[in-house]
Amino acid sequence: MIKPGEKTRFFLINFLKGLVWLAVLVILFIVFRNYVNIDFEAWLGPLINNIFLMLGIYSLSELIFGIIPPELFMIWALRFGSIEQYIFYILIFTLISYLAGLLGFLFGSYLNKTVLFRYIRRRYLGKYHSLLQKFGVFLILVAALTPLPYSAISMLVGSLHYPIRKYMLWALSRFVRYAVYALIIWEAGLLG
Repeated sequence: MIKPGEKTRFFLINFLKGLVWLAVLVILFIVFRNYVNIDFEAWLGPLINNIFLMLGIYSLSELIFGIIPPELFMIWALRFGSIEQYIFYILIFTLISYLAGLLGFLFGSYLNKTVLFRYIRRRYLGKYHSLLQKFGVFLILVAALTPLPYSAISMLVGSLHYPIRKYMLWALSRFVRYAVYALIIWEAGLLG
């Protein structure tokens, strides 16, 4: 049984973790850009200059439970300079993330009886499975708006045969997170 206010506290704790991570990342970005004399362009040029490679890495990361924070890709998108291009890439990142979650949901829905799914759940998703049992589908919202692994939780929700339309509606909150984080990163990019 969930105590009154426990869902709110759980959400706020994870939301604050996300804001702290974002603040640290933005501060490091500003410090590196303004005070550290490293030519990242020369060092990482072949990687960061290849748009399709970057989008591929991002897509793979989102499919594999968000192993690379999406904020790093948002910072990468600043390099194009114009707000229009930045918004374009943020929309692409958001759609990729939303679709990666949907793929995870479908994987959980249709392959939940397989040995592979049981292995993934036991090896990587145990902690989140217990959170899902505790908080139910509210966890979709928390994962969409915080640093919890969105694709992993989507997979678990799918394994419970949650209605896909309801899932897709809850998952739209992912767009809110990306919009807010992208705005903060854009503003940080204007500093200095």
